[in-house]
Amino acid sequence: MSNFDEEKAVGQLAELVALECGIGSAEAKLIRTAAVLHDVGKQKIPAEIINKPGKLTKQEFEIIKTHTTLGAEMLKSIQGDLGVMARNICLYHHETYSGNGYWGKLADEVPFYVQLVTISDIFAALICVRPYKDAWPSEDALAYIQKKSGTIFDPKLVEIFLPLVREDSRVRDILSGR
Repeated sequence: MSNFDEEKAVGQLAELVALECGIGSAEAKLIRTAAVLHDVGKQKIPAEIINKPGKLTKQEFEIIKTHTTLGAEMLKSIQGDLGVMARNICLYHHETYSGNGYWGKLADEVPFYVQLVTISDIFAALICVRPYKDAWPSEDALAYIQKKSGTIFDPKLVEIFLPLVREDSRVRDILSGR
């Protein structure tokens, strides 16, 4: 995956999932654009924490969590629907269906488009090499998403996401960096 741009892939996957969920083309494109910015706040996190090869300490994890609020703050000058969407995605992309995310919000407390970005982001993160882990095979990442249906992910969204990733040639293009 040498040509793989993870942020771009998250946006592209989120757009495809949005379309598959029946969201109109214009809004799906907006989701794609906003999703690319989901981790912008990591620019303000010290590199030694972002690139740490081992497990984070509790204090380091608390610092990592601030990338959500830092990102939303960095995007405050973006006006209109894109700005609102980008800030919500920054703030809430680590929330879970069951409310066990960074800020403890349940799925129905965050906009649905954030959930589209969350499932796309987690899938992309799992299949990418990180300083602290090897890349997972796509099927292992999809099995994880299936296993976490109802806890991390909305079960209805999982039902849409899994076949989309397995069967849609556009997803293969995204994952190959095209």
